[in-house]
Amino acid sequence: MTTATVSDQLKALAKDLSHDYPRSPRETIGGYVLAARALDKCRATLNGTNGEYHYDCPLDNMFLGFAGINADELKAFVATGASDEQVGEWIQQHAKQKDRLEVVKWNNSLRYATIKDLPDALQLFMEDYVPEVVPAGKVVYHFFDVYDIEEKRI
Repeated sequence: MTTATVSDQLKALAKDLSHDYPRSPRETIGGYVLAARALDKCRATLNGTNGEYHYDCPLDNMFLGFAGINADELKAFVATGASDEQVGEWIQQHAKQKDRLEVVKWNNSLRYATIKDLPDALQLFMEDYVPEVVPAGKVVYHFFDVYDIEEKRI
């Protein structure tokens, strides 16, 4: 789907990420952290309003990989103009079957992860990224704090 064929429903739902931020990585859709943020970036990408944000990035792939969801299939569904609730239902229907406790533990492992808990490549990335985006004097306690501080939620 190109910008020229974006539905009115999708346009109404898509944030302009050149002027706004996607949702916090802590927010859930379909029961998964990172999913609401990925959805915001997906809609904005389809709408041509993603600014510097990228859908299907390594952060999105943490959610997509755990849930076993194909980024292009999710994008095709989002392109229909589906609401948050509809996307949540789609995620639950298309995710690898996991019991609720497994998903909750995964969510918490990310919500409360510190930089040292991340995979090596992400630790290397964060080593340079954090000083760029986190103002002096702000403390990063958890991985998701980096995004919430950068995007002025905390």
